[in-house]
Amino acid sequence: MKLIIKRDQVAQTGFFGGHKGMSFTLTCRVDLTEQEKALIAKYKAENYPLTFTGYHDGTQVPKDTISSLTQGITAEVKDITILLNNEEIIKGACKNFKTLLDVMATFGGQEVIEF
Repeated sequence: MKLIIKRDQVAQTGFFGGHKGMSFTLTCRVDLTEQEKALIAKYKAENYPLTFTGYHDGTQVPKDTISSLTQGITAEVKDITILLNNEEIIKGACKNFKTLLDVMATFGGQEVIEF
């Protein structure tokens, strides 16, 4: 699995052409191997949530799924610190996603852990 991240910025101008600051765009896409794609199809995990937007009635509201990250997501923000925070959230989600794939691949076999 590969996470491909692209960052862009655009100068914002006012109605009369004055400088209004910068706008930042974060684009992320996950590139999967054929084996990883097969595991997702086997377990029908396309809609498995990887990130959340918050809570509604005490339940987390999904934002990004395996399917949306493989297709690619784009977010535009006005603050670079928010862009960096969003990037870290996606990286963490991908780390958890890789763990999920590793677990899916071990069914029907065994894992040996030495201490």
